[in-house]
Amino acid sequence: MAQVQETTQDIPVSSLAGRQWRQRSGALGFARALLGTGPGRIGGMIILLLICTAIFAPAIAPYDPIKIDVPHRLTAPSAQHLFGADDIGRDVFSRVVYGSRISLRVGVVSVAIALAFGVTLGMIAGFYGGGVDTIIMRFIDILLAFPGFLLALAIVAMLGPSLTNAMIAVGIGEASGFARLVRGSVLSVKEKDYVTAAQVVGASNMRIMRTAVLPNVLAPIVILTTLLFPVAILAAASLSFLGLGAQPPSPEWGSMLVAGRTFITTAPWLINFPGLAIFITVLGFNLFGNAMRDAMDPRLRQR
Repeated sequence: MAQVQETTQDIPVSSLAGRQWRQRSGALGFARALLGTGPGRIGGMIILLLICTAIFAPAIAPYDPIKIDVPHRLTAPSAQHLFGADDIGRDVFSRVVYGSRISLRVGVVSVAIALAFGVTLGMIAGFYGGGVDTIIMRFIDILLAFPGFLLALAIVAMLGPSLTNAMIAVGIGEASGFARLVRGSVLSVKEKDYVTAAQVVGASNMRIMRTAVLPNVLAPIVILTTLLFPVAILAAASLSFLGLGAQPPSPEWGSMLVAGRTFITTAPWLINFPGLAIFITVLGFNLFGNAMRDAMDPRLRQR
């Protein structure tokens, strides 16, 4: 009897250890697949560099990004001003460095708004179906009838020009993509046996969606999030370029482009460096997002 008790006590421990080992090995395999390719490594390094720049901006930037220094206006790139100075003497390098903070905040807030609205609407539409699904998806179809940037442009025009309104507009414009993706995933997941079992034992719909459905549709949500992050940054920069996003003297890359376009021939560094910062940031997130998509696809991981 004692031997039987010892055996039955050992089974949960060994099974738990085995499950933990499989989770660790799966995580390591995903990390190898994600960072084992050139695009994944390059994208990861760019994102890490952007995050570090945003965090340590006060230590990296040699000057105040909004301090005016008229005697040094339109100074060409030199040892004193690495990226030159703008038309009122502000250091372009310092403004680009501090602009990384704004770009990251724009991406995080915009995607968070898109996630909140899109995932919620998609979950409700896919899980309940019927008339609820029809109403929600017709609303999503209306949003999709407008090009994303034009929809964001219209929303900002109604709310007023500011960085906050630009983030809200971009987030609403991207929510439709999350809604359609989540709805399609939920339609397939809700027919699984574990969802039926949860319904049989009397779990509420909210609990089923939170504990049984949502965890099983997270993979495509994560992939779409990484792919839409650079879209949000680029859209916000475009709105700022049109004067509808960040307002002066904010060191936002899009607003720096519009401020420097007047001097495109006499002082090209005013648009070259902010434009290069936007290009590298968008490239990094695109490379990382594509690598994550490939890493989450078992068929591609086996190649």
